[in-house]
Amino acid sequence: MDRLLVVAVMTAVIHLINTLIYGVRLSGVRTQRLAMAFSLYNVIFLVASTANTVQAPLLSSLVEHAIITGRAGAEGIVSAEQLLNHPAYRQQLHYLDNDMRLVIFAATVGTMLGAALLPAFIGLFSKAIMLFDETGSVPRMIFMLVFSPRRLFRMSRQVYLPSRNSVKLIAARRLGIPRTFLFLNIIVTGVYTIGVLSALYAGALFPDFRSTATLLSAVINGVATILAATVVEPTAAAITDQALHGDRSEEDVKQMALYLTVTRLIGTILAQAIFLPSAHVIKWVATLLA
Repeated sequence: MDRLLVVAVMTAVIHLINTLIYGVRLSGVRTQRLAMAFSLYNVIFLVASTANTVQAPLLSSLVEHAIITGRAGAEGIVSAEQLLNHPAYRQQLHYLDNDMRLVIFAATVGTMLGAALLPAFIGLFSKAIMLFDETGSVPRMIFMLVFSPRRLFRMSRQVYLPSRNSVKLIAARRLGIPRTFLFLNIIVTGVYTIGVLSALYAGALFPDFRSTATLLSAVINGVATILAATVVEPTAAAITDQALHGDRSEEDVKQMALYLTVTRLIGTILAQAIFLPSAHVIKWVATLLA
């Protein structure tokens, strides 16, 4: 349970940080320093990358424990088909399914937290960009904030959360961004959320070739990567650049950030529905390769 809790917390942190990235574009437009905004955000993204690195082996160990415990309970069973149908092994699969769904739920919680923190993050991050511009160095900027807490306090005091009415006004505006772009963000988020989880679960469904099944997560995530790289990211970049050059209003970028956050949240909920079917598809592909 402790291991699962760590994985869930890390998943929430990863999705929180990945949600905050939607505010980076708006901060870049506001400060007219888009490249600097993404450069500075990479420092924050290191936290998500580190969490992802630690999370992967912990997730894998959950699956390994389930397989070992299930096999121990089904002592004497040799056939893979018999093993999968044995009550002891099926019980472990049930527990594992619940664990994976808890991790997916953590992704939803992390996204919701990111959405709640997004307005404050945009304000703070915009000020951080200007401070970075002033210092010209991330270590120097961090040093200044650490040893000048008064300055950090002043920055935080100048951050205001938007009212509910302002959010409603953004949502009520005529949609100025492509609907396909938003729909694909749901798909991309859903696939990314369950890519590794479904592959790991497929490994439990096909324990003799679980490494093959697990490595197929790269194929699943590859589909999402292609969609993100060819549709989602270029569209978001185009809208941001147009706002930066004055061809669009800042309100369009605000609207984009809002709807991308909402569609990301929907994507993590969709992940619950596609988790198990994806695992069976991966298992089927693994059997073809075995």
